Amino acid sequence: MNSDHEIVFDNSYARLPGQFYTRQLPVPVSSPALIRVNRALTGQLGLDADWLESEAGIQFIAGNELPEGSDPIATVYAGHQFGGWNPQLGDGRAILLGEVIAVDGLRYDIQLKGSGRTPYSRNGDGRAPLGPVLREYIVSEAMAVLGVPTTRALAAVTTGESVYRKSMLPGAILARVARSHIRIGTVEFFAARGDVPSLETLVRHVIDRHYPASENTENPVRALLDLVIAAQAGLVARWQLLGFIHGVMNTDNMLLSGETIDYGPCAFMDEFDPGRVLSSIDHGGRYAYGNQAHIAHWNLSVLAQSLLPVIDPDRNAAIESAQAAIDTFPGLYQAAFQKGLCRKLGIWAPTTDDEPLTQDFLQLMKDEATDFSLSFRRLSDLADQGNEEASIQHLFEFPAAFIPWLERWQQRLGSDPRDAATRQMSMYSVNPVYIPRNHLVEEVIEAAELQQDLEPFHSLVEVLSQPFEFDKRQTRYAIPPRSDQIVRQTFCGT
Repeated sequence: MNSDHEIVFDNSYARLPGQFYTRQLPVPVSSPALIRVNRALTGQLGLDADWLESEAGIQFIAGNELPEGSDPIATVYAGHQFGGWNPQLGDGRAILLGEVIAVDGLRYDIQLKGSGRTPYSRNGDGRAPLGPVLREYIVSEAMAVLGVPTTRALAAVTTGESVYRKSMLPGAILARVARSHIRIGTVEFFAARGDVPSLETLVRHVIDRHYPASENTENPVRALLDLVIAAQAGLVARWQLLGFIHGVMNTDNMLLSGETIDYGPCAFMDEFDPGRVLSSIDHGGRYAYGNQAHIAHWNLSVLAQSLLPVIDPDRNAAIESAQAAIDTFPGLYQAAFQKGLCRKLGIWAPTTDDEPLTQDFLQLMKDEATDFSLSFRRLSDLADQGNEEASIQHLFEFPAAFIPWLERWQQRLGSDPRDAATRQMSMYSVNPVYIPRNHLVEEVIEAAELQQDLEPFHSLVEVLSQPFEFDKRQTRYAIPPRSDQIVRQTFCGT
């Protein structure tokens, strides 16, 4: 950031050939007003939060006035959506303004979501209603604090204009940050056209930007594929360990950087049910909680197939190499999930003998329909029962069916080398008491849309910024919904 508060852009993707994007200015809006600036993130990016909150900053977030050095583009990609092939998609309501080099030395995209029509909008208006913008801000920032690789919310504004989605709704724009917005669907777009030169250019860009270590290997493209597979295995394991359901795991919603993107029909589970589907558009349950690892494997298989022309000039050799890479996913995922599950149960040095214990706990949660987050959090309490201050016993207690399992668990912890207090602190650090529960998010959206009241939004964002620290004054944010508050469907918001 220089003395004039301008953003210093360095736009590597916009320097790629023109077939990767269309240059496109955001469509101005009439009277933008600030919702929130993510001051913690601005610091990490080396941006000036005070400037972003100023009138000039608000005009920037709205896309009305772009700083010098910005080179706005809408990127093109394809994708498999619910398993069906769509040969051309693209940024239909998003504009990539440019890239910045952050304090950590890494490159980040700044993108506006809801910034108007682009050549890829098809029949859409390119705008975003207020509700989905608030949802993405809340959930993406919660995921970041929970330790999940994710796109981030830099800031959001209302537009002063309405959008029509079955009814008239207030419009908004989200400024989103990501390591990049390059998707499996981006690779698919060029592979499906047989455009090998563009595929090679894209792969070179991804290696340079995200996986430079693969450059020094015998086959950099195969090494790239290995690293993307490992990143996705770890990512989906983190989702599963938090009870997070993405809801729309199309190949155009999987980033090669290994970050979570697209918080449309997403949700965190209340009662544990591996078959749980909340997305209103997932009629067949393809993207149910229990299917997410399988779908990630399927999507990565599509990526591997798309990379065949650049893995090896001999197609048979390329297929053999790609298959070997894909075959590693189940083991990588299961290892990451089991390790994380043992951490949540307080097991410091897990062995294969622990698998029946961990799986039996999940089965009990399913059979008894206990709350996912509070089950693990209450287990953390029981690791050292002398710490009453942080206990949630008054909110949740295990049903009697858990007693035999809890005795087995306590016996297992007896062989753990750590003392009870240390173990408990470790468990608290991975078992949140506050998550973006669906009913709380809907409550926030309703207040904003119907009463123009953003205070519930700000309050929820603040509580979720410290998800592992229980504060009895914030009890309402920890408890599951009443029967009349249960959210049975979530919507993509496009």
